Amino acid sequence: MKKEELIRLFSGRVRRILERVDLDFSQVHEIRMRTGAPLQMICRGKEFFPDERGRASRAEKGAFITERDLRETMEYIGNYSLYAYEDEIRQGYLTIQGGHRVGIAGKAVIEDGKVRGISPISCINLRISHSVEGCADPVMPYLWEKEEFCHTLIVSAPRCGKTTLLRDVIRQISDGAGGRRGLTVGVVDERSEIAGACRGVAQNRMGIRTDVLDGCPKAEGMMMLIRSMSPEVVAVDEIGTAEDLRALESVLNCGCRILATVHGNSMEDVRQKPLLGDLVERHVFQRYILLSGKESPGTLQAVFDGRGTRLYQKGVGPCCGAARCVSW
Repeated sequence: MKKEELIRLFSGRVRRILERVDLDFSQVHEIRMRTGAPLQMICRGKEFFPDERGRASRAEKGAFITERDLRETMEYIGNYSLYAYEDEIRQGYLTIQGGHRVGIAGKAVIEDGKVRGISPISCINLRISHSVEGCADPVMPYLWEKEEFCHTLIVSAPRCGKTTLLRDVIRQISDGAGGRRGLTVGVVDERSEIAGACRGVAQNRMGIRTDVLDGCPKAEGMMMLIRSMSPEVVAVDEIGTAEDLRALESVLNCGCRILATVHGNSMEDVRQKPLLGDLVERHVFQRYILLSGKESPGTLQAVFDGRGTRLYQKGVGPCCGAARCVSW
């Protein structure tokens, strides 16, 4: 979605501000609106608070958002038919064309102990989807052993590019990049972030051999794909629950390869997670990709094999694989 199309989602006042903002929208990751707070933008990992003229300013001098701004913006986002998005709003977000996610917060409407909606909405966070084709090029050579794709876990702190990297790895193994044959990939996109599906249609390029199950819980979706689509690789984002990990075990038993992501700042974080740590100790995953946001989102920090041997380290490059390179 181009800048012009993106800013049309916002109220007239906010739209005029965004038109004047001197930022590269291809690098903007979030635009946040909160009633009574300044308009906030996240670009290249840094926050900006534009004033009425679109100039970067301190927070206290930024353009403060009104209830009318929120209400008008939601009308545009929902194309004046928010009732059509009731199921998504109940989960706290909705996905729009282009794969962009609109997170919402406010007063939860509770019926029979369950969230039935959010009204009024007082906070909006537009997370802009970025497909960076080719971003997985540096890691792809490490993800194969004897022409077999390795069970791979991408480890990253929030907003450090793990979903962007996951998306490009899926595309490349599906299309058959690097002279290798393409693999059939089944993607469980529980929150519509990987494929960016809108009404079931993927908005991001996922590869010609990729099947996407959108909006389905990961644990259930993995087994559904195995039964129905016979994938060679099953890909999921942000594993963590006991159900997710049990489903991963089932995927392994079915002979499928695993490609997944998890939140973590280091391999030590991953090893300390009660259930996931057990998979690490059993060497279930054959490759670990560690991302960092210290320099910029999506910085490749290191690649390890299943036994902790460092295959790549930023600033060092490929490793010989000797015992002295074991890192954890």
